[in-house]
Amino acid sequence: MPTLGDALLSRYPRFSLYNSPYPAHARGCAVDLYPDRDDDRAPSPVAGEVLEIHERRVPAKAYAEATDTVLLIAVDAESTPGLALPDDGAWVARVLHVDPTVAPGDRVDPGESLGRLVRSGFFAPWVANHVHLELRRRDANLLRAQGSPRLALGRDVTVDPVAWDGRGTVVETGGTYVRLDDPAHPGDGWAALAADDGAPLDGGLRHYAGGGRFGSSRGADANALPDGPVSLFGQRVGVAEGRDVRWGDVAVRLDGEPVTGLSLFVGRRELGAKVVVRDHDYAVGDAVTVDVVPTENPVRLG
Repeated sequence: MPTLGDALLSRYPRFSLYNSPYPAHARGCAVDLYPDRDDDRAPSPVAGEVLEIHERRVPAKAYAEATDTVLLIAVDAESTPGLALPDDGAWVARVLHVDPTVAPGDRVDPGESLGRLVRSGFFAPWVANHVHLELRRRDANLLRAQGSPRLALGRDVTVDPVAWDGRGTVVETGGTYVRLDDPAHPGDGWAALAADDGAPLDGGLRHYAGGGRFGSSRGADANALPDGPVSLFGQRVGVAEGRDVRWGDVAVRLDGEPVTGLSLFVGRRELGAKVVVRDHDYAVGDAVTVDVVPTENPVRLG
C-alpha cells in the first residue's frame, strides 16, 4: 500500500482522502492536496518524469472549465520525501485538475509547479481548487477512473482530534457555503473534527455516500481502527469498517434548518467547519449552530 508521510503532506495546508464523490476517493484510494488559497500554481506532490498528458472533457458547469487533464508521472520515490511505495514494480502518479505547463519527458521535483490549478466540472461549486493524486503500478490501466490501491498515512502523520459543540461564527461566505471559526485549530500539526469517540473525521457528511476517520495516537498507525458505529454531536451518523465510514440517514442542520452537509478535511494551520448551504443569506459575523438529526430523506450527491 502506498504510504504518504508528513514530508509530502506538509507541503500543503490541507488534505482529504474522502471528501469527494469521485470513485477513487470511495475507500481513500486518492488524496486531494489543497495549496495555499491565494496561489493558483499546482505544486507537484512527487518527483519523476512526465510520461503522458491526457485532456478530458468534463461535465459542463458555469463556474468550471470545459476540460481537465490527467498527468501521468513516473515516480522517483527516492527523490520524493514522505512517499513510501511497495517494492514490487514501477509506480505512476495520476495527477488531475491542472492546466499543465510541463510536457512529456520533463523532469519534475516535489513542490515544482506543474501548471495552473483549474476548476474542474467534476467539482461541486463549494470545492476549492486542489491537486488530486493517485498512485498506480505502471503495468495497470492508467486512464481508468478506478483501479488505484488505498493510500495509507505514515506513522509520522498524527491527526489531532478536535472536539466541537456545533457553535461558531461565520468568517467566510460563498454562494453555496459558509465557513466558521470553529472548531478551532489546536496549533501546530494536523487536526480534524473529532467524532464523539475522538477519532478525527474526513469526508462530506452527509452529501457523499461515505467518509473516513483516522487514529489519533501519536506514533501509532493512523489507518488501523476497529469497526463500529460513528457518532457526532451525540447522534449516530454512520458505521465504520476500519478506516472507512458509511454515512447513515441523517441530516446536517444550520440553525435548525437542513442544509447540504459538512465538508470535512484535515488541516495543518486552519480548521473551522465548512457548511454546505445553498441560497443562504448568512453574513460574516453571524453566530450559528450546527447539529445532526435523523431523517428519512438524506441528501445524496454521490
